[in-house]
Amino acid sequence: MLQHNLQINMTQDEQKQAAAQAAIQYVPKGSLVGVGTGSTANYFIDALATIKHQIEGAVASSQATAERLKKHGIEVVELNNADNLPVYVDGADEVTRHLHMIKGGGGALTREKIVAAVARKFICIADQSKLVDVLGNFPLPVEVIPMARSYVAREIALLGGQPALRVGFTTDNGNLILDVHNLNIANPVELETTLNQIAGVVTNGLFARRGADLLLLGTQQGVETIKL
Repeated sequence: MLQHNLQINMTQDEQKQAAAQAAIQYVPKGSLVGVGTGSTANYFIDALATIKHQIEGAVASSQATAERLKKHGIEVVELNNADNLPVYVDGADEVTRHLHMIKGGGGALTREKIVAAVARKFICIADQSKLVDVLGNFPLPVEVIPMARSYVAREIALLGGQPALRVGFTTDNGNLILDVHNLNIANPVELETTLNQIAGVVTNGLFARRGADLLLLGTQQGVETIKL
């Protein structure tokens, strides 16, 4: 049984790696590239290191990503100093064929959303297990200002969600994360807007108003390219 589970995990990792490798072809030479956070994004960083002399540098969506980039000798540029960001590459916790996503399992959703907003093209890289018909099985992360935690939780409960504080976790921005279970996400764009209008919410992990432009999906048969 242990061997069987190990094989599944290896296969999933290979799918992540294949999707990450496929994203390299979308990185323009001589440009800055936005880089996401998480296990699949880490594979992309490793792949990016092989062409680091062909790029100007990278904009990181988290401190963890910045550190990994620097270890590879890739220059990290602050977003405020980036005049032009042609592409942003990041993973997802869930993604649909409409290229709407839930992100933020690693807690970097706010910075990820900012870098994605700046980039001209957003490429999502994911393994097959992340593709869903309807978002919401993965708990939706919501970043909140600490003093607003209880209020925001009550407001989310009124929307039908069950918020749980991510215990012992603080974002790079010094805030808290509420992971919201059992939300009905029939209309991701509408819900993203509704949640962001609650006072004290920094942002939420629905990437629907600014979804991906392209999904590179690692499958057992290879990498599938999905775009609208």
